[in-house]
Amino acid sequence: MRSNGCGELRTKHISSNVQLCGWVDRCRDHGGVIFIDLRDWSGTIQITVDPDQGKELFATAENLRNETVLQITGKVRSRPDEAINQKLKTGEIEVLADGLQILNPVIGNLPFTVSIHDDEPIKEELRLRHRYLDLRRERMNQNLRLRHSTIKAARDFLENDNFIEVETPVLTRSTPEGARDYLLPSRVCGGEWFALPQSPQLFKQLLMVGGLERYYQVARCFRDEDLRSDRQPEFTQLDLEMSFMSQEEILELNEKLIAAIWKTVKKVDLKLPFPRMTWHEAMARYGTDRPDTRFGMELIEVNAIFQASGFKVFSGAIAAGGSVKCITVKNGNNTLSNVRIKPGGDIFSEAQKAGAGGLAFIRVREEGEIDTIGAIKENLNDEQKKILLKKTCAEPGDLILFGAGKTEVVNKCLDRVRQFLGQELGLISKNQGKGHWNFLWVLDFPMFEFNTEEKRLEALHHPFCSPHPEDLGDKSEWQKTLPQARAQAYDLVLNGLEIGGGSLRIHDPELQSQVLKTIGLSSQQAKEQFGFLINALQMGAPPHGGIAFGLDRIVMLLAGEDSIRDTIAFPKTQQARCLMTQAPASVSDGQLKELHINSTWIDQEEIHNDMDS
Repeated sequence: MRSNGCGELRTKHISSNVQLCGWVDRCRDHGGVIFIDLRDWSGTIQITVDPDQGKELFATAENLRNETVLQITGKVRSRPDEAINQKLKTGEIEVLADGLQILNPVIGNLPFTVSIHDDEPIKEELRLRHRYLDLRRERMNQNLRLRHSTIKAARDFLENDNFIEVETPVLTRSTPEGARDYLLPSRVCGGEWFALPQSPQLFKQLLMVGGLERYYQVARCFRDEDLRSDRQPEFTQLDLEMSFMSQEEILELNEKLIAAIWKTVKKVDLKLPFPRMTWHEAMARYGTDRPDTRFGMELIEVNAIFQASGFKVFSGAIAAGGSVKCITVKNGNNTLSNVRIKPGGDIFSEAQKAGAGGLAFIRVREEGEIDTIGAIKENLNDEQKKILLKKTCAEPGDLILFGAGKTEVVNKCLDRVRQFLGQELGLISKNQGKGHWNFLWVLDFPMFEFNTEEKRLEALHHPFCSPHPEDLGDKSEWQKTLPQARAQAYDLVLNGLEIGGGSLRIHDPELQSQVLKTIGLSSQQAKEQFGFLINALQMGAPPHGGIAFGLDRIVMLLAGEDSIRDTIAFPKTQQARCLMTQAPASVSDGQLKELHINSTWIDQEEIHNDMDS
């Protein structure tokens, strides 16, 4: 139906007869000559419709609406010098139409404009409701093409390094740990349920037992969890697993993979190797295991200074086993007022959202004098003040913000405030220049964390991570040493966002059984849920490890977007709904009967309506 793409035409095509198809981006009547901007996947070209080419042709062009689907025939010619559009790749040429056919008109009013010339912000709800129209817009179209390029670059790299792609099941069994599963009732096995996979974790390990050695998959995964701008109920990850490779070899291979993607997609040469930091160091310096290292303002522990002070808020927190930490805001005296830090202020609000009661603060005046509202100053002697200023590197004009309490709350509070101020004060570079892509490996995570609600240990990543051998001792000590062991786990962080995580896996069946016991599974529960894995590990399982990258998040960062919804063709809302198809939706009683289930859901609105009537 067409000889060329609209955006492919150049001056070398002048005098060529072409046949084009696309959408009317906009239509203009200039003194009896009609100009149509015709748009397709490749770009936009100006079509000129002259009345000298025929009255019928001109009459059709006069009544065209934006987004009408057209087929155009005509000859490529140069634009007059004064009409050249340097903003378009096709801006030096146009097509003089000698034929025009409407392939499909637009019926009714468009919910929003699509034109490349229009950058009006559109409400996301409206965009998602009419996603098929939103996808025509240049921003979304380019994001999806960038997504394709990212996946293709990954595939090319991995397949050149002897990886093979294997599809793993989407219908599987529900297993503990992680987020909630999406469950599907079985029609043929009444009373039994499938779960959609949160990841292909166990299957890819079994592929290693099966001798495939190097596996990858662009895998669809599902988690029934509360949503944010960088989360979706269904998402895509680039999943890898490798046999007979050390942790160091896995990290090096994945650095090269990321570098290949950035080189292909962004034409950027990343510096290798990426920096590395232990989990404990990340928590101590940044209060988070996914630190944004594009700016300073690191957390500083000052327990020793305040431990014996008369300021009971601080000394009491330390005595209870907590911490006092602070961050130094350079020139903060001039940029941040007391109103913003005290109750009702935006900085105070950020601390509260992280679970803190608020923030204490000190302002450094001339000659190192400190000033504060409250009791901090009065409970510090001159020597303690000097130590505090030296440790925080605070100078006249600087502001010191303090958090005190349980260490995990202090970390979370100051991390959130630090990130807020990093954006607020322009400390995070938004250009594409040096230092924009700050990658970081975070290593040596704890194997377990304590679940206070269930009063038990749970795996920090998942219960298949291999512990550091030096933390274990011999088998007789595993029950005692495992809870404090470090995992041979690693996360890749980019600009404060985790883009991938993995570990070396347990390939010893006895050790795997002990880990499952440590997280509270009885022998019977472990056998029922993971018996197939234990059996496989007893059949000559090789040492293996892997990683999974969040493709949606990677593309979001590459595209410079703030939400992964702008990198997914048909995303869900934060309520896990598809506004376009109105999913999820109710089903018939007959369908439920076939699946041997009854719904206990009570529609509160219907109850209220019944009561009103």
